[in-house]
Amino acid sequence: MIRTADPHDSTQIAGILSGFIDATSWMPRLYSRAEELCFADTLIRDHTTYVYISGTKEVLGFITLKPPEVLCLYVHPNHLRKGIGQALLQAAQNSNATLELFTFQANAPARAFYAAQGFQELSFTQGENDEGLPDVKLRWTKQPQRTLA
Repeated sequence: MIRTADPHDSTQIAGILSGFIDATSWMPRLYSRAEELCFADTLIRDHTTYVYISGTKEVLGFITLKPPEVLCLYVHPNHLRKGIGQALLQAAQNSNATLELFTFQANAPARAFYAAQGFQELSFTQGENDEGLPDVKLRWTKQPQRTLA
């Protein structure tokens, strides 16, 4: 189930972010767990954030939007490749004509995922982000519906 995030979700969202950092050898840890929790609070308070909830009410993934930008899309490391990221992204695609995002150039699985969802790589940076890591900007544009004549 996908629903709008509320302040009670921030601890689980911060845990998903932290889990990604822990599971990714090339990703530096720049912030404390407390700072990650504050960041999760900010995502929920200042932007549109949706969470994917399990049957036991566990947050398995989340997406944060500042249309047309996707600020974050993360799935719990134990629940990758189960359609959670795709479901969250589809929810965003259903309500937006264009989406843009950045992902790290080193994140080959994310780049492949976005390509499979119809995103095009537009430009590359040398690391103009907090982590100082090269990234790539991507864009998705809704295709017009074809009508049968």
